Amino acid sequence: MRLTMYTDFSLRMLIYLGAKEPGVLSTVQEISESYNLSKNHLTKVAHELGKLGLIETVRGRGGGIRLKVEPQNINVGSLVRKTEDDFQLVECFNSNTNRCILSPVCGLKSALHKALEAYFLVLDEYTIADFVVDKDKLASILFDQPL
Repeated sequence: MRLTMYTDFSLRMLIYLGAKEPGVLSTVQEISESYNLSKNHLTKVAHELGKLGLIETVRGRGGGIRLKVEPQNINVGSLVRKTEDDFQLVECFNSNTNRCILSPVCGLKSALHKALEAYFLVLDEYTIADFVVDKDKLASILFDQPL
């Protein structure tokens, strides 16, 4: 299973915002520069995270974005389910387009379903708070602040 860049960027943005002190605004530009990622891609991510109710946007001069939900309330498994659009690991996962001749007798589909379920069981154990425990070290990396 491979996450899309969109989901990766979503997780990174939430970690960045979670590493900030509560209520502190950040800009997409800051996040883009910190991670050396495309500002345009991150703008789309911020828009979607706003629509999901995870971040809030403050417009105008001195505006920016910040978490709307506490980091401990942002479940990673749930976020991945919302930001990924394709969990069809193999052709036979989609009954409308499946043309595999082995489908009637193949046990692989069942094993892959179990693997996908296990993948999400692990992700469901984590929240963004689990990844922003050491805010001092994160700040030294993300915000160019000394330890």
